[in-house]
Amino acid sequence: MEVTPERAAGVELPIEAVRPVRPGRWLGAAVALLFLVWLAYTIIVNENLHWDVIVAFLADGRILGGLWVTIQLTVLSMAIGLALGVLAAVMQLSDNPVLRGTSALYTWFFRGTPLLVQLIFWFNIGLVFPTFAVGVPFGGPKLIEWQANAVITPFTAALLGLAINEGAYMAEIVRAGIRSVDPGQREAAESLGMSHRQVLRRVVLPQAMRVIIPPTGNQFISMLKTTSMVSVIAGAELLTVAQRIYLGNFEVIAMLVVASIWYLVLTTIASVGQHFVEKRFERGHVRLSSRIRSNLSPLPSKEALPSEEPLPPKEPLPSEEALPSKEPRSAEETM
Repeated sequence: MEVTPERAAGVELPIEAVRPVRPGRWLGAAVALLFLVWLAYTIIVNENLHWDVIVAFLADGRILGGLWVTIQLTVLSMAIGLALGVLAAVMQLSDNPVLRGTSALYTWFFRGTPLLVQLIFWFNIGLVFPTFAVGVPFGGPKLIEWQANAVITPFTAALLGLAINEGAYMAEIVRAGIRSVDPGQREAAESLGMSHRQVLRRVVLPQAMRVIIPPTGNQFISMLKTTSMVSVIAGAELLTVAQRIYLGNFEVIAMLVVASIWYLVLTTIASVGQHFVEKRFERGHVRLSSRIRSNLSPLPSKEALPSEEPLPPKEPLPSEEALPSKEPRSAEETM
């Protein structure tokens, strides 16, 4: 390799990188773009979709009412599921074997059975427990009593099924986030005299949020679409309302398109919100990584370093001949 004067002087030369031509990528992009254009054209000009009906029902009062029920179910189910998940995760990390076993049993059962089965079960819970009562257990007197069919409405059954099932998944997410925190953080907090609850609330959970937030956002978006399963118990959410309408006007595809458009709107808004929440909790980590990158930046070139003054020459040590000769001591002096 030829050594140029600039390289010999230690000057960093710019790298002139040339990207290789990849015709396969351009061909794939052209095919994908052509397919998207064809698909959009086919959907727009298709008269069987009845776009006039779709536009007319987008802002229909019944559709908006079902949309509001979908939002309520999503928010309440995620809030209750998150609380259950945090509780189950803390129990699973406990030193008490009874608490660990109870949490493991909860996550095992509700993650192992289909959500659709759980929704139908909660809707028909009155067949197992006709009444709910508050009183002395094991056959004692009852203070207050309710009929199960009056308490477990379709909305209540949907909320119970979605929330309890979500809590089992959130327990694993929260547990993974707590385990991602360095154990030294907990030890340092305990050495300062903090209790277990203070350590969890002030030290562990704030640092675990960076790991918990992304999958929680995905669970929220998934919950928006999972609420459509409530239609099997007539929960009055978006899909149930759309089904009731197309049973009357026989516009099946048009009403399903209306429901799909609103689901897309909700998931898009939730995705944007998730992006900003993730950036909020990533701030400390990004600052730390930027500091690490700045510390690992390459050293400046020789020309950029400040010139140092040459050190003065060291004086030579005197030779043995220049040293004064020592006369031998006499015997009397040594005595």
